[in-house]
Amino acid sequence: MTTDTPTDVFEEHRPVLLGVAYRMLGRVADAEDVVQDAWLRWSGGDRTAVREPRGYLVRVTTRLAVDRLRQIKARRETYVGPWLPEPYATDFGDTAPDTAERAELADSVSLAVLVVMESLSPLERAVFVLREAFGYPYADIAAMLDRGEPAVRQLAGRARRHVEERRPRYDVDPVRRRALTERFLAAAAGGDLAGLIELLAPDVRLVGDSGGKARGPLRVLESADHVGRFLVGVAGKGVPDAAVRFLELNGGPAVLVLSGGKPDSVFQLDVADGRIRTVYVLRNPDKLRSLPAVR
Repeated sequence: MTTDTPTDVFEEHRPVLLGVAYRMLGRVADAEDVVQDAWLRWSGGDRTAVREPRGYLVRVTTRLAVDRLRQIKARRETYVGPWLPEPYATDFGDTAPDTAERAELADSVSLAVLVVMESLSPLERAVFVLREAFGYPYADIAAMLDRGEPAVRQLAGRARRHVEERRPRYDVDPVRRRALTERFLAAAAGGDLAGLIELLAPDVRLVGDSGGKARGPLRVLESADHVGRFLVGVAGKGVPDAAVRFLELNGGPAVLVLSGGKPDSVFQLDVADGRIRTVYVLRNPDKLRSLPAVR
């Protein structure tokens, strides 16, 4: 009979802990730092009274993430240009989820939802993530956050209403999104402004995140004509030694543009009623480092 070591136990739950931390913080590096801090507390603490390791580790990770979120919110107030979450790889390979599971995944890690969650308080965000993404009972969440259950229910209700009021309703079907993404890419790269505008909703928005560290719009662009002309202009300038790869990020198809084999930018689209409603462009090099190696 073998006994799992503290390392074995922690590694078994690491994916869940990283999922909690990423949804809380919107940045892979911050999430990994929080999970590492949770490991230090787990490996160096007294585990004799821990009856349910997963619950204990989720509690530690959530509390650490709340503290980290309070710190980084001040940092984001001085961020140059629009802020977007760091892209998060969700490619499941042969075990890709079905449509219902994919919709549930997109609800918790899509760029649109994570952007809305940015306006929640740290405690509201923690309750929302634990309840909506991981299905924890209110009593468990109350224990994790050292709050009364009525207070947690109130936080959950407020957070849910806030997200529901602001969360856009988009098509999460991967086949339709992939097909429209391919047409979008072909039109933009080919300088086909008319063809590109046909794919865009009249009130389409383009949100670019460069952090002031790469070229990109420092405000949100709106309207099909404005967004279309911007994209055609960018494509016309070209990228040195460019290559394009499709991959899955944040529960949906995305385009990774490489320059000399290194990530240059990521494009992802939100689609509704067969038209592109939002174009996300990530160019901040700090947010592209965590992308998986492209073979």
